[in-house]
Amino acid sequence: MFDTLSDRLSAAFKTLRGKGKLTDADIDATAREIRIALLEADVALPVVKDFIAAVKERAAGAEVRGGLNPAQQVIKIVNEELVAILGGETRELRMAKRPPTVIMLAGLQGAGKTTLAGKLAKWLKETKHQTPLLVAADLQRPNAVTQLQVVGQRAGVPVYAPEAGNGVGDPVAVARQAMEEARTKQHSVVIVDTAGRLGVDEELMKQAADIRDAVTPDEILFVVDAMIGQDAVVTAQAFLDGVGFDGVVLSKLDGDARGGAALSIAKVTGRQVMFASNGEKLEDFDVFHPDRMASRILGMGDVMSLIEKAEQSFDAEEAAKTAAKLQKKGGKDFTLDDFLAQMQSVRKMGPLTKIFGMLPGAAQFKDQLENFDEREIDRIEAVIHSMTPAERTDPTIINGSRRLRIANGSGTEVATVSGLVERFFEARKMMSAMASGKGMPGMPGMPGMPGMSGGKKGKQQVKKGKAKRGSGNPAKRGNPAQSEPAAPAAGQLPAAFGGSAAGGNFELPDDLKKLLGDK
Repeated sequence: MFDTLSDRLSAAFKTLRGKGKLTDADIDATAREIRIALLEADVALPVVKDFIAAVKERAAGAEVRGGLNPAQQVIKIVNEELVAILGGETRELRMAKRPPTVIMLAGLQGAGKTTLAGKLAKWLKETKHQTPLLVAADLQRPNAVTQLQVVGQRAGVPVYAPEAGNGVGDPVAVARQAMEEARTKQHSVVIVDTAGRLGVDEELMKQAADIRDAVTPDEILFVVDAMIGQDAVVTAQAFLDGVGFDGVVLSKLDGDARGGAALSIAKVTGRQVMFASNGEKLEDFDVFHPDRMASRILGMGDVMSLIEKAEQSFDAEEAAKTAAKLQKKGGKDFTLDDFLAQMQSVRKMGPLTKIFGMLPGAAQFKDQLENFDEREIDRIEAVIHSMTPAERTDPTIINGSRRLRIANGSGTEVATVSGLVERFFEARKMMSAMASGKGMPGMPGMPGMPGMSGGKKGKQQVKKGKAKRGSGNPAKRGNPAQSEPAAPAAGQLPAAFGGSAAGGNFELPDDLKKLLGDK
């Protein structure tokens, strides 16, 4: 959603690179580019004016600090101001001192309230160890009650739905009865899904206010479709005046529309964005961190979210066993079964394009990520599953006839099977070398990874033996092809890293090329 904004901001910062000092003209030009980028992203005009004024004031009055060039300094200022308009600090849910905690969802029809209710319930159950109850108080939209029941079943959370809905029943009475149900069955959290309309009207506001008065919620969350642009701010202000809310939830952040609503609501309403929904699956739900979102917008990645997802997806005990296999016997105990298990753990973190997008600098590979086919991982899994247990344990026995059988069983080509096996060996070799502290194969002189075991003496042992002597033929001694390689010039890469006396371009070592499938 923020790709266009990120590209425009990156282009604005490029003009500052290489400058030793910021002039007023530089600041004005950069501020103009940032203003255009924000307006194109559909950020509310008052927010843009305040943002640009703050950036210009700080950039003009700031001195170049140690270690920061002008471009880095402006990026730092823009990052801090982005965090400010996104809400500043992460806000967590307020839990009631005496259960149940009541959370009421409000918003227009189509904003994604019902699906979000299931996502929130699943998150509370698995992350906060709560016992939520979903309440079907949307009795007007056709099949809204049925949808909530399906979502609740998928999330493993009970749903209180005494009325069939479809225009029949009193939502205020349902909400009031749900509170008694929660106390009786000792649910710690009650999530009330309310009805919406295609637009703000008096009937909608009255019903929402009546439900609010009936259940006295601890948190009222306004759910807004992040794809609707400027109208999101208008709708949010109308709900704030008519019903009131404590926090905002952005849905459909995985869309490709302009994301100005996310940058405007917190500033205009004074209510922080608390959660973000970025997909259709129940797992596509995150706590909204203003600092991390600002970092993503500026193309600096989101390493903290990546680490949190990895901690949730990877089993520490299994990871330790895998590391032990890689450190022993040159990694020969690491099998295709282990490789498959690691790959499936990575997939639990979400789509690979989304995972890679959290890495710093991923913006420059945006086109490659967009063209990445997730089904390629399915093909790899199919190939491995088509192997026998003996073949997965010892891939060296996979000869030509076995490769043909595996290809036929997985619906792929023999070349695909061969490529997978070759890349597996190369990956195992590399991971084993890094895990044992021997450095990266194919890259002489690369030290072992810090903190890894192995490499006890910390110095590479030189094999004993006579040094290679030069040729006795003076003609051969004078031949550059026969002579020892000269030391690299200042600023030039050593030959071991792809450098040359002629200053050639850097190339990856053959081992890395094979691993990455480079033909």
